[in-house]
Amino acid sequence: MKMKTKTQLFLELWIESRTRFTNQIANITEQDLLKKLGTSPNSVGFLIRHIGDVELLFAKNVFGDTNVKVVAKTVIEKRDTGEWTNLQELKEYVVYSFEALKAIVEKQTDQDWETAVTTKEFGTKTKAEAFGRIVPHTAYHAGQMAIINKYGTY
Repeated sequence: MKMKTKTQLFLELWIESRTRFTNQIANITEQDLLKKLGTSPNSVGFLIRHIGDVELLFAKNVFGDTNVKVVAKTVIEKRDTGEWTNLQELKEYVVYSFEALKAIVEKQTDQDWETAVTTKEFGTKTKAEAFGRIVPHTAYHAGQMAIINKYGTY
């Protein structure tokens, strides 16, 4: 059996972790997008958009994909503006963000993972360390979505 590359292993890890998010997306309704938990500032719709924004930022800023154009509104605003209410647009956005990040990650060599990158968000890290931040980021917000969707109100 042929050994997998670091890239293949990292992709498997990320994609499997991301199922915590994608499995929910399949059952989200447009009404669910408006749900919030108590006085929490973030709606389900905001969190979906935020996950997409951060994936695109990673593709562009960590992995250097110059084809990615992103206006990360959730990161810029740092709060839910109430505009994330179109389910189809949000679904398309996170499919796009997944495909963009996956495509640039697939181009990484084993040596690339040890290359240092610097971002204003988390300073200087190897690409492997930086990628280690996107995996729990998505799972963390997927957990928030699940709780909001179960216990939240409109």
